[in-house]
Amino acid sequence: MSKVTKEQYEFALARVEELLPLVDDNTPANDRNAVELTMMSDIIIDYEKEHYPIGKPTVAQLIQLSLDEKNMSQKQLAEEIGVSPSRINDYVSGRAEPTLKIARMLCVTLGITPAAMLGC
Repeated sequence: MSKVTKEQYEFALARVEELLPLVDDNTPANDRNAVELTMMSDIIIDYEKEHYPIGKPTVAQLIQLSLDEKNMSQKQLAEEIGVSPSRINDYVSGRAEPTLKIARMLCVTLGITPAAMLGC
């Protein structure tokens, strides 16, 4: 597909807003509005991938997001993996990176994939 212009992107955004109320889970995939909605969505996705790329989260962000998801405090995490709460705070603030051993425990305890922890 050729590069999507800002004007095409803005048109697609507006058109998606108009089409969303007309298409639901029961609309056949070959329905005119459903087809157009898919096409407009693809234009938006292509433009946003180029102009608004999403970077990989840092280790600090991964830990904080996981703590938030699990509704767990830094203190609880520290107790669970056997380090001081200030050490967890160092990881969450980005002042320190966990050792491989601690990173493994963080992955297990918080449900973070090792690939994400390694930035892969």
